[in-house]
Amino acid sequence: MVNQNSRASEVSQYPRLAMLALMSASVLVSLDTTISNIALPQIARELQTTDASIIWVANAYQIAMIAVLLPFASLGDALGYRRIYLGGLTLFIFASLISGVAQSFAWLVVGRTLQGIGAAAVMSVTAAFIRHIYPIELLGKGLSLNALVVAIGFTLGPPLASAILLASNWHWLFLLNVPIGLTAFFLSRRFLPILSGKQHAFDQSAALLCLVFLGSFVYAFCSLKNGFGDMLTLIAIAVSLLSLIGLLRVQRGHPAPMLALDLLKIPLIGLSSATSICAFMTQSLALISLPFFLQNTLNIPLVTTGFLLASWPIAVIAMAIVVTPLSDKLSAGVLCTIGLLLLCLGMISLATISSESSHIAMVMRLVICGIGFCLFQAPNMKSIMGNAPAHRSGGASGIIAISRLMGQTAGAAIVAQCFYIWNQQGAEVALWIGVGSAAFGTIFSALRLR
Repeated sequence: MVNQNSRASEVSQYPRLAMLALMSASVLVSLDTTISNIALPQIARELQTTDASIIWVANAYQIAMIAVLLPFASLGDALGYRRIYLGGLTLFIFASLISGVAQSFAWLVVGRTLQGIGAAAVMSVTAAFIRHIYPIELLGKGLSLNALVVAIGFTLGPPLASAILLASNWHWLFLLNVPIGLTAFFLSRRFLPILSGKQHAFDQSAALLCLVFLGSFVYAFCSLKNGFGDMLTLIAIAVSLLSLIGLLRVQRGHPAPMLALDLLKIPLIGLSSATSICAFMTQSLALISLPFFLQNTLNIPLVTTGFLLASWPIAVIAMAIVVTPLSDKLSAGVLCTIGLLLLCLGMISLATISSESSHIAMVMRLVICGIGFCLFQAPNMKSIMGNAPAHRSGGASGIIAISRLMGQTAGAAIVAQCFYIWNQQGAEVALWIGVGSAAFGTIFSALRLR
């Protein structure tokens, strides 16, 4: 079905071990998106920096990851996915060690930036590997597992960080990656297939323009403060637009463009990408604003808030058992539309909740959101991977990852702006924006039914 050499037939005997290798790395890179957030105040005090500056420990990881993800996906198509994956995993492990032993703010930001670059290399080709490990009729099963692991990693960050900080110091938030990463590296080197992809020249100028475009775009989102008046933010937006124009000109007519417009022009892939951005934006809007809404507006204690919010990821994990077989039997349009409609209704119920509502009522609302989100994830990924040509698996994998990251980043930036503009009412406004985002995602998904 695809470009594989003799190693592929050997590895096909061990699909579970190949998936274990991929999922070990996937949980690490998604975990590190949130694991340091809860410790930022403590890190700021120890490294003697300000609260405003320490935010860049989280932002550096996110910006670096998004900036280089598409160039790595293109490089995977050109040089082979395994080289990119193992190189990225090696860099991630090394960068985790730098972050873990850092004794200054500058070195910690350097470590987190390198971590983001390594994570991008891993994420850029993960879905491409899954496409080659599973036959097409079971592709939904593999993508469901990946979606579940990413969701677990993303939501496990804060509680795992709390447990680590109770037992040790913040350095172990990063040092813990080293033994797990080395295990993932050993499994990957032994059991992942050597996939050459389609050998084409890697366009270095396009890679540079793509890096500047996405990096400056995400920097502008992450640095938004005091409205849109910050000069650096305005400069970053201008640089991003100019780089995008240059990238589109350079990539015109390329057989495998880095900004995969050839794939996005395929209706099912373009609509699936838009659906993904809306869904992950909704998730980010909800999970970032809800702690403030529950504690400040509804006066729910901190510990209780944590337990209540855990019902969303628990619902995702439980529902994955049902979604896995369905994603290979029903169309993505049907499953995703139902899921995003449920997510939209769940967000409406959260935005309209009152202080008189019981904790059980709150949990039920969060469970509805979790079920809807789970129904969307794996079928949507399958729609992107299944409709892309085999030699563009890297590009399709990049679309999956970049859509998710852009949605999450946009959601976080919107929450920050809501707090700036509406103060105490910002969390509630963010929830209503999440309703709108889920509604748009439902529309994009439903268009695939045609």
